[in-house]
Amino acid sequence: MLRNGLEPWHLLIVVIVVVMLFGSKKLPDTARALGKSMRILKSETKAMKEEAAPGIASGGTGSTGTGTAAGSAPEAAPANRGTAATS
Repeated sequence: MLRNGLEPWHLLIVVIVVVMLFGSKKLPDTARALGKSMRILKSETKAMKEEAAPGIASGGTGSTGTGTAAGSAPEAAPANRGTAATS
């Protein structure tokens, strides 16, 4: 019964059912949207890998890679801006 897995006639039945469910007019649009979604997913995963790579390459000193403490630089900048704006 399941000795060969999917045979060609199984795939033919699946194609026929899909065409009957969605109609032949919507299939190109659906395939186009699926392809666009796959390209977006691929580009986003590539961007995430590129963002993670500099932190690993610089020895793991943080996301900025400068070697400074993570909390010191961001805290100083907003405090200076806030005091200058009020005086």
